[in-house]
Amino acid sequence: MSTPDKPRRQFLETSVALGVGSVLASSATSASTAASLEPRDEFTYEVVRSEEEWRGMFDEDTYKILREGDTEWPKSSEWWDDYRDGHFACRGCNLINYESTWRANVKKGWVFFSQSVPNTLLMSIDGITPDGMADDKAGASTEVHCRRCGSHMGHILKVNNKVLHCINGKALDFTPA
Repeated sequence: MSTPDKPRRQFLETSVALGVGSVLASSATSASTAASLEPRDEFTYEVVRSEEEWRGMFDEDTYKILREGDTEWPKSSEWWDDYRDGHFACRGCNLINYESTWRANVKKGWVFFSQSVPNTLLMSIDGITPDGMADDKAGASTEVHCRRCGSHMGHILKVNNKVLHCINGKALDFTPA
């Protein structure tokens, strides 16, 4: 990444202090466990674009979120506190990932959902260092990606004792009902 991942790391490091709860940690605590989680075959996304094409679609912040795994600043997207009926699609490929009926009313500055549309997301481990160990500051967490184009959406976190999808609003397009 070309910029520090400060908002996400700041959020994850201070989640307990904010009352958000603990980040769901992976059981991958050793290099051998992490190595066993490596994909066995190359995955091909349905939507594939060159870096230049991706960059041409977004402003710099949105590009860094979707393509480099960055995280927006809290309350910086237009959707974080918009609870209208409708659906949310991946900004990278327009695949509908979430419905507004699954919005969780969490006022922390991101878009939270209790679940996603089935078969629209892929998960990965975020915070694993090259040696297979969890990042010392925040540990490992479950990262959410769009199944169709691979865009980074956000993370799955435990918030107020509920497992929720904490999604970057800039990764989403909203269509009202």
